Amino acid sequence: MSATVARQLINDPAMVVEEALEGLERAHGALLRWNREPSYVVRAADAEAPKVALVSGGGSGHEPLHVGFVGHGMLDAAVPGAVFSSPTADQVAAATQAAHLGRGVLHVVKNYTGDVLNFSIAAELAGEEGIAVETVLVDDDLATDRGEDGDGPGRRGTAAVIAVEKICGAAAERGDGLADVAALGRRVVAGARTMAVALSGCTHPGERQASFELGEGEVELGVGIHGERGRERRPLGPAAELVPALLDPVVEDLALGRGDAVIAIVNGLGSTHALELSVGFREVALALDARGVEIARALLGTYVTSLDMAGCSVTLVRADEELLGLWDEPVRTPALRW
Repeated sequence: MSATVARQLINDPAMVVEEALEGLERAHGALLRWNREPSYVVRAADAEAPKVALVSGGGSGHEPLHVGFVGHGMLDAAVPGAVFSSPTADQVAAATQAAHLGRGVLHVVKNYTGDVLNFSIAAELAGEEGIAVETVLVDDDLATDRGEDGDGPGRRGTAAVIAVEKICGAAAERGDGLADVAALGRRVVAGARTMAVALSGCTHPGERQASFELGEGEVELGVGIHGERGRERRPLGPAAELVPALLDPVVEDLALGRGDAVIAIVNGLGSTHALELSVGFREVALALDARGVEIARALLGTYVTSLDMAGCSVTLVRADEELLGLWDEPVRTPALRW
């Protein structure tokens, strides 16, 4: 273990989330504003017409998720907790009220115990104020599938949340009702799976030691975005060996075959360079080509992180004409624009 604190561009570790949110607001003030107490991020201006509002959130340390996806075509509000900790129910309830535009609110929730509990409480509080709330639970991480025994909380929510927020956000912008937007989100989740690999653990702000240590020449398959250990350690190999170890279980679980189409997301976990991610995407594309699976749309970059973890995740989402049309609709957020 190093005798010194990891090199990080921070001031006080206890203030890193607040200072980061202030910086985000200063950089993107035309798109969003940060409410200090309770803490949440909301669009700088309401939509031009009443619409279903989208609210998501979770622990900080996964940026640009979720605060970087506030804006036209995605989220109306995002609720950041402390690093790797759920936001409080009061935060979520306040964000829900602030985002509400008269047609109900969709909560997009990653499947972690704290997030599920606090968003559920917030939905009840919103209901008492006359705000209709629907919830889409994102549970795409294959590494934590409960399997046959059905024990445990089930699959974690990871990078498929990008597709849910983008597609549901576009549906809300076109005027779909709350039940329809929620049903669409659940359809995306049902057709989405993710696997991730870590080349190094992550280090919390101000700490000396990574969340886990890998031996020389080792990688960890099936890691989570909170620095959780994976389900298998294996030797480091070339991308042509590592990427299929992520992709094959995803393809098999979704039962993808010749003629199917997908949205493919190759996502950096925090410290992996764009050159490496592009090599990873090449391997995904070659493997899907060999199976006759079409990459109808692609997203390549760093979007759902685990602080400074090195590694990547691979997400596939079953695609059809409606989902692709909504994916293509304009989006304007700090982290995603087209």
